[in-house]
Amino acid sequence: MIGGLFIYNHKGEILISRIYRDDIARNAVDAFRVNVIHARSQIRSPVTNIARTSFFHLKKSNIWITAVTRQNVNAAMVFEMLHKTLALMTSYFGKVSEEAIKSNFVLIYELLDEILDFGYPQKTDSGILKTFITQQGIKTTSAEEQTKITNQVTGQIGWRREGIKYRRNELFLDVLENVNLLMNAQGKVLSAHVSGRVVMRSYLSGMPECKFGMNDKIITDTKDKETTSDVVAKKKNAGIAIDDCTFHQCVKLSKFETERSISFIPPDGEFELMRYRTTKDISFPFRIIPLVREIGKTKMEIKVVLKSNYRPALLGQKIEVKIPTPQTTAGVNLFCNKGRSKFKSSDNAVVWRIKRMAGLKEAQLTAEIELLPSTENRKWQRPPISMNFEVAYAPSGLKVRYLKVFEPKLGYSDQQTTKFIRYIGRAGLYEVRV
Repeated sequence: MIGGLFIYNHKGEILISRIYRDDIARNAVDAFRVNVIHARSQIRSPVTNIARTSFFHLKKSNIWITAVTRQNVNAAMVFEMLHKTLALMTSYFGKVSEEAIKSNFVLIYELLDEILDFGYPQKTDSGILKTFITQQGIKTTSAEEQTKITNQVTGQIGWRREGIKYRRNELFLDVLENVNLLMNAQGKVLSAHVSGRVVMRSYLSGMPECKFGMNDKIITDTKDKETTSDVVAKKKNAGIAIDDCTFHQCVKLSKFETERSISFIPPDGEFELMRYRTTKDISFPFRIIPLVREIGKTKMEIKVVLKSNYRPALLGQKIEVKIPTPQTTAGVNLFCNKGRSKFKSSDNAVVWRIKRMAGLKEAQLTAEIELLPSTENRKWQRPPISMNFEVAYAPSGLKVRYLKVFEPKLGYSDQQTTKFIRYIGRAGLYEVRV
């Protein structure tokens, strides 16, 4: 539990001071100012202990926000609360600055009274707090509205309010994946993983329940039976092995554990349904084949072959290959059969850009490099070639098997809901050693 929360400006002047427990004295304000804000040496740790008192602090532009406690608390919980407090202030009055805090100090004290109760974090969701806290103060509510607020604060569905209506019920689902790869010059994969997110935009009336299914191996293996008639179908629609995943709070975890289906009542608007990571059976969109040839001490030739590994019907976009060059590079002659290339002396690299590239195609770039003569015999370290791209499929192999919507109260069916599903694969840290 938190003993107090203070907000300082860059000079160490106190802007907001809220003490929740008696074990925190007023001189704690001065202790943090002297030992952290006015410290001669740079403070790297986000947690500072002074006289058996712990100060958990964040700095945003010219503002310090600090939580103080004398007890052994969960540090992750305290920092989560501090980040949520900053997010709340941003949602209420925009940019968090000294002027904004001075102008809205009454509102901030109201928020702090709702966020923390005797040092214990309570509700930090801006959608719920905005129903009864405004910039002008606490809204006067009728008995019916008060009941709705109480149900939102204490009920199970705090992320969605009742009474939402749309003319058209639409649901957008994006599977966004970042491919991370480190490969040696011979084509051997040294490390690889895919970090993915399932992002949804929900424009549905009422309180609908959605069911989402994907082809991960846990689901597929429990439903498919090992019969000879299913072997071909199983290979064709093979599942992916998800190493770990996290869900939005709206997902009913009990149903996922028992039925292996992701069932949830979605928040209104955009939200992140789940995050996942996989390290097996990754389909790498591009293969880079580098060849470096040193011609004496003043010349070098680098050839790079780029191959697309996805289906011919798909297109790769925003393709950029960054090829490092030695620091003694004097000039570069470039030849490429696709796209455009140029030498960036500030980055000591050749940047090769291709707008679009179809699947199962090949492109080649040749760089003839002239080097300045050097008295040093140090070898060029050969930094890896890096790449950025965007493709319209999921490199992990994840597929949406079904997405269903149920709303018994308003009576619209799954068939009356317009659904859009999109797959986007992007480069994370995609590198090939030279």
